[in-house]
Amino acid sequence: MNHEYYMSRSIELAQMGMGCVAPNPMVGCVIVFDNTIIGEGYHYKYGEAHAEVNAINSVENKELLKESVLYVNLEPCAHYGKTPPCVDLIVEHQIPEIVIGCIDTFSKVSGKGIEKLKQAGCNVRVGILEKQARSLNKRFFTFHEKKRPYIILKWAQTLDGFIDGLRTDADPLRPNWISSQASQRLVHKWRTEELAILVGTRTALNDNPMLTVRLWDGKNPVRILIDRTLRIPRHYHLFDQSVPTIVFTEKNKLSENNIEYVEIDFSAYIVQQILNELYKRNIQSVIIEGGAATIESFVEDNLWDEARVIIGNKTFGKGLKAPVLYKNIHSIEKTGEDKLLYYHNTAWY
Repeated sequence: MNHEYYMSRSIELAQMGMGCVAPNPMVGCVIVFDNTIIGEGYHYKYGEAHAEVNAINSVENKELLKESVLYVNLEPCAHYGKTPPCVDLIVEHQIPEIVIGCIDTFSKVSGKGIEKLKQAGCNVRVGILEKQARSLNKRFFTFHEKKRPYIILKWAQTLDGFIDGLRTDADPLRPNWISSQASQRLVHKWRTEELAILVGTRTALNDNPMLTVRLWDGKNPVRILIDRTLRIPRHYHLFDQSVPTIVFTEKNKLSENNIEYVEIDFSAYIVQQILNELYKRNIQSVIIEGGAATIESFVEDNLWDEARVIIGNKTFGKGLKAPVLYKNIHSIEKTGEDKLLYYHNTAWY
């Protein structure tokens, strides 16, 4: 039996749930009888059936399950959440062999699903393509193991290393576009894949960003603004109430409609306070989209997991210097006229 092949297929299926299942992990499942796939499924949407349930339901002749192998990239759940435990359904159908990519380190599951399957007499194999399985759910694992969201730094910079031009109070309110339209579409796709997006005061003042998904189909992330003294005018896009928005401030201000004000202490550990608050709210991932000082504060505290840097085909000559990461580039891609650099700061890979 080619375990790696079928596990690779389960991971491929799991990826189809990207942006739809959080805060649950992405899970895919493949059922094999006599070296032939007879059932497949993945977790489509948070609150709905899990991958194992969908895969089992897809099998036409349920009698074959008693002689089949079930492949799943993550340990099946053994607790009641939005849906019943998947291990119960597996045991009910007497599937004799279960191949698992990696253990679920979430405390309500961690090892319990495997234990229950073994107690039912199932032959359980764990660790097939484990590295790939953990990497797929890096957001989920970071959240539960590090007690904070998975953090993605993102910015665009010019060929000569600037993140923005020099601004004065007389300059018009607008973003200084550096990246191409192809890159802008890609950024909107990224937004659909994460639960939140964060900017600092200066970026909000200069760019009046919407921080929504307009160039791609998908769900808008929660918008997060750091605004210590509440300087951002109320007519700006971030206050249009179209998307849940959290404002971190030192002011005591009542929340209203879709705008929530969270008071924190700006004299120390600002980044950690924000991450602690996001953890309480079950926000598993966040894109830090600017500006330079905000991004650098996460870098200085070493509280980031990956960075995506777009190098636009422009020069400014002078302006606001882009952040610098003292890490090796993990990979380089092309997007339109731009170059895209990926950096990794964690060991999922």
